[in-house]
Amino acid sequence: MDSVVKTKIRCAYAGLRPSEQKAADYFLNYSGRINDLRMEDASAQIHVSQPTIMRFVKALGYHGFKDFKYALLQDDIMGRSEERKEGDIELYGFRLSSRDRLEDIPGKIIATSGQMLEETLKSLQMRSYKRAVETILNAENIVLYSVENSVCTANDLMTKLTYLGINCRMYGDYYLQSVSASNLTRKDLAIGISYSGYSRDTVEVMRLAKKSGATTLVLTNFENAVIAKYADILLCASNRQFLYGDTIFSRISQLALVDMLYAGVLNQNYDILSKKLNKNSKIVSERAYNEEENL
Repeated sequence: MDSVVKTKIRCAYAGLRPSEQKAADYFLNYSGRINDLRMEDASAQIHVSQPTIMRFVKALGYHGFKDFKYALLQDDIMGRSEERKEGDIELYGFRLSSRDRLEDIPGKIIATSGQMLEETLKSLQMRSYKRAVETILNAENIVLYSVENSVCTANDLMTKLTYLGINCRMYGDYYLQSVSASNLTRKDLAIGISYSGYSRDTVEVMRLAKKSGATTLVLTNFENAVIAKYADILLCASNRQFLYGDTIFSRISQLALVDMLYAGVLNQNYDILSKKLNKNSKIVSERAYNEEENL
């Protein structure tokens, strides 16, 4: 289970200065004895000043380094005293069991979702993001590949791009995925979406797409996943390995990447794409009931 202090660090990370983020990374990855922590030692190892570390701990809401260290000690004691009981399910950010109060679960889900989004923002490589947006805009055809939980993410991206008038499609059948990937050209873009990056079907069709000469864009959580080998452009939602059960949160980070791509594409060709969006949105709105109609 993530500690209270680490949760605070991740929530505050995006708003920290670059030098303070170095301190954040140090304490997030610290594996030594908490009692041995000294601000001067941390300052030397991180290569930042002691006032920077003080600003960092105060940004988390602590009065000073001693207060911060005490909180770390409390987390360490709690972590060692907690024993996983039979029947508990380990999820990203918290442990779920039949002993949990039902009224506490919504708060846990929202807090964990926020953590996942913070991880996504920290892991996003701006150069890759910009290149992904540019490639989507310039592709002659776009084909999306995914399986299981990632299908809803792929479908969301396809829907959003279609509203912008961009030619894209996806297939639910592996054989059709393979055939389409084999027929792609250098003018096309193949987008593979896989939370783990190890889904055999998605990895294989992305391999075929790359072999065909198409540009390949991969959305996954782990930069060292197998699917990354076939990515010309890689967008990672995280750089930390989670348990299988954590996939209940995978869609949150994946959908965030989808929205980033959608908004980025619209932003980069706003005059033309906004007109297409308004036109296509009107087609859909005409199919909705209005208040004057009797149901």
